[in-house]
Amino acid sequence: MKHTFLILLALLPGILFCQKESKPGSVITEFGKTYEVDNPDFKTNKTIELKAVFDVGRSFGDSTKVNPLINTAARYLNMHDNAGVPLDNLKVALVIHGSAANDILNNKNYKTKFGLNNPNDPLISALTKKGVQIILCGQTAAYRNISKSDVHPNIKFTLSAMTALVQLQNKNYKLINF
Repeated sequence: MKHTFLILLALLPGILFCQKESKPGSVITEFGKTYEVDNPDFKTNKTIELKAVFDVGRSFGDSTKVNPLINTAARYLNMHDNAGVPLDNLKVALVIHGSAANDILNNKNYKTKFGLNNPNDPLISALTKKGVQIILCGQTAAYRNISKSDVHPNIKFTLSAMTALVQLQNKNYKLINF
């Protein structure tokens, strides 16, 4: 009896604090897994436009993995779609600069630099198919000697990340910076 009690006591934290499992999204199915939130106190307004611009200025040092900051845009689309926000109400842009510029290279150039295909390539394709704007800082591109032919074909160039961030915020996009 004492042993059973000790086993149950040892398992109690795992039972009480069991982690929910993430689920694939319905918009970007291969990326952007989310968690269901039961009955949130702060309700999601499903009738307004949710315009977000993600400031993506860094990589995480593992060229074999998707940049989690780019993946966040897929999570944003998936979780809001799962919550019942119409896709037409979701406007998303990514402004890429700094070391994150490597993460939007086309497969040929990524392979030259890192020895493998770009793991972000399918994610970028999926995001842009859903209307996400992916914008590269022209200053970063010039500094890193990156031309339009070096990056994924759906990438847009701008004068600077600062320019794109200001212009998008002037259009009521809300800045998300991690």
